Amino acid sequence: MSDDTIRLVTIGRIVRRRWRILTILAMVGALVGYGTSLLIPPRYTTSASVLLPGAWEERELRTQQEIATSSVVVDRAAATLHWTGVSGSELREQVSAKAADGNIIKISGTADTPKRAQQLSDQVAQQFVAFAARIVDDSTDPEAAAQLEALRQMVVKTSRRITELADAADPGQTVESVQSRTELEKLRTSLQEAIKKLDQADPAASKASMVVMGPAARPAGEAPPTRMQLIIAGALLFFLLAVIGHLTAARMSRRLRTQPEIAAALGSALLGTVEVPDERPAHRTEGRGPRAVIRRLLGIDVRWDIPTPQASGDEADRQIRYRRVCARLRDQLPAPRRLLVVVPEGDEVARRAAGQLVAEAAGDPLLRVVGVSVSQPLVPDRDNESGALVVLSAGIWTAAELAGIAEACADAKHEVVGIVLAGTVRARPTRSAGRPRDAATPVLSVGDDAKGSSG
Repeated sequence: MSDDTIRLVTIGRIVRRRWRILTILAMVGALVGYGTSLLIPPRYTTSASVLLPGAWEERELRTQQEIATSSVVVDRAAATLHWTGVSGSELREQVSAKAADGNIIKISGTADTPKRAQQLSDQVAQQFVAFAARIVDDSTDPEAAAQLEALRQMVVKTSRRITELADAADPGQTVESVQSRTELEKLRTSLQEAIKKLDQADPAASKASMVVMGPAARPAGEAPPTRMQLIIAGALLFFLLAVIGHLTAARMSRRLRTQPEIAAALGSALLGTVEVPDERPAHRTEGRGPRAVIRRLLGIDVRWDIPTPQASGDEADRQIRYRRVCARLRDQLPAPRRLLVVVPEGDEVARRAAGQLVAEAAGDPLLRVVGVSVSQPLVPDRDNESGALVVLSAGIWTAAELAGIAEACADAKHEVVGIVLAGTVRARPTRSAGRPRDAATPVLSVGDDAKGSSG
């Protein structure tokens, strides 16, 4: 699949055929996430809201946001809280502020317990309001404030004088007395409205009265990342890394998959392709020893990069392919037609195909099957065979391994007369092949024959 596009069906095949190792790796990732959660203490976060009355520009709100988390405010909160071993510089890392809609500053505090998080948010909010009010008081012009206060006192006195004049006016219902009282009331109203507008026009007065909108709520759960989030994240991370590792290994694989590549590595021509019924959910590599047992337990002995076998013809159709290969061998080989069938060890599909080929040949040509190790290939010396026939599966062996088999055949004086590729298919119901197949017992070399003896 080095040149294939990665599709969902490929990932699905990985999950379906390697689910054991993927599950184990996901569990390992979950344990790593749990261990990480033990190293990170739980954290709790809550927020207190401060309302800023009046009209505020966005730039001014950002300024207030910076003031809320300034060292002056946080240090005062730390001094008020008196937490042992916690300084203002440490608290600054646990406090944040954000400007929300409606001229509201949300001050968030994070601590190791819900109670401390609530206390931190409330105290910083209170210190922020107090510090902002102090800034406004310090920035107010004393002379202008005194003049404004004197004007207010003068308006109060004028209002009282207007009341006295209204009471002293002719209490009668004459037109002149009614007009006088009406004019005096209008004058009093105008003065009060002027003072009200003057107070509203004062920016210091309108922005000094910040309000803490109630105490912060005590947090009911941990702040992210929680222990469960770390466990799930660890499991997902290891699962994804395992899938990516499978895809990377497949793309970097040097195993030969195409017929021209295999023919070039063995230095011979392809005589045909044969099929064997798929007896297992996926191709498994054979082996013995503790490592092979572990591979089988983990499920990594299953070849995931081989596509699911396609449905093909029945037994009669498969026999036709074997007959055609045997016919080509008869046409190509001189009498007596004897061949050594070389099968790489561990290629179970090729071994089954070789046995079927021997049975189908029925002695013409006479085939002798030997298994050859790809790590240390050794082929029996030539006796009276006319050459060697290599039977193997595609997508399992590298060019170097196949070249080693070809060299072993050459060392044993065997010419590679052809190659047969074996594949798996899903079997269908059997029908008659048109003629009864001759019964023949496959000649399989075992023991000393695989090491060089002739039979």
